[in-house]
Amino acid sequence: MSSATATRQSADAGIGGAQDRTARRFYDAASAAWLVKVFPGEFYVTSKPDEILVTVLGSCVSACIRDPHKGIGGMNHFMLPVGHSGGWNGEAESVRFGNFAMEKLINELIKAGCSRNFLEIKVFGGGNVTDTRNAIGTDNAGFVLRYLEAEGLSTAARDLGGNLPRRIHYFPTIGKVVRRLLGGGETRAIAREETEYASSLSSKTTAGDIELFDE
Repeated sequence: MSSATATRQSADAGIGGAQDRTARRFYDAASAAWLVKVFPGEFYVTSKPDEILVTVLGSCVSACIRDPHKGIGGMNHFMLPVGHSGGWNGEAESVRFGNFAMEKLINELIKAGCSRNFLEIKVFGGGNVTDTRNAIGTDNAGFVLRYLEAEGLSTAARDLGGNLPRRIHYFPTIGKVVRRLLGGGETRAIAREETEYASSLSSKTTAGDIELFDE
């Protein structure tokens, strides 16, 4: 397996692969590293020490998972808790759903040589930034904790809930996470983007600065 793999919905491609993802990867001189954006419905696995995985979460949840003995880690980004066969437009295994997103990320890490027994797991997001009456964020946050418990996996760190979005920078080879809470116009923009993304998925046919939690 290559040292970096990105997936959006049901399509698998590495950086520079069949589906060019270079627009999601750019060099940041301040951190002397490549920033890789992980969008809703995606996951990314890497063993490259100069890659930082970045995402913005409103009601969505991301799991940051690595094997500290292998120096391999990854991040997913899911929007709804559970998908079933025959879900949106008949797409059975979409990583926009939490159950598939968690399974895909963990399975890819194991395929890359990670041990399930040594997985270090940190979870973030689940803010109710859109329609608080439906509490999608609460549902997502509750799901990821129940999933991990059912799988016999524990969290090394968690930052879930509330009503503010988050920007997450994850350093997968060393396990560091930098979390920044967002507010004001950013909250409204993220809520709008999540609503538009969910609407587009339901209407189209798919093929697809605070440093926290250091070791």
